Amino acid sequence: MIIEWVTSLGPWSWMVFGAALLAIEILAPGVYLLWLGIAAILTGALSFWLSDTSFWLWQTQIVTFLILSVAATLAGRRYFPANGSGGTDEPLLNLRSHQLVGRTALLEEPIREGRGRIRIDDTLWRVNGPNLPAGTRVRVTSASGNELTVAAE
Repeated sequence: MIIEWVTSLGPWSWMVFGAALLAIEILAPGVYLLWLGIAAILTGALSFWLSDTSFWLWQTQIVTFLILSVAATLAGRRYFPANGSGGTDEPLLNLRSHQLVGRTALLEEPIREGRGRIRIDDTLWRVNGPNLPAGTRVRVTSASGNELTVAAE
């Protein structure tokens, strides 16, 4: 029944398939089905143009759809890079510990055996560095995860 319906649509079957893929992309965005939908619509457009020719069989249409899918996907990856690969004006936005590099603070707890704590703004941070008494002014030199490395100022 479905095959009969698809064959009765002729070139419109590619347009319906492409529209369905684009609708699914809208419902569940991820930029996966967008390129396939575009390829299906382009295959439908070619089907309208070439439907009267002898070589435009369903096998040729499938191969054309596959080639256009790969081409659309590659073009999409080139001209619309994935999130995170483009530049940003705030590269450390979600890396709070890295934003603290270069800041100074007083040791809240002394550094003993390489471990201590400092308070920056309203947060206590674990630090590692040389043994220093509480109250010493230190500068954050690097960050790794939630731990800061400090040096005496």
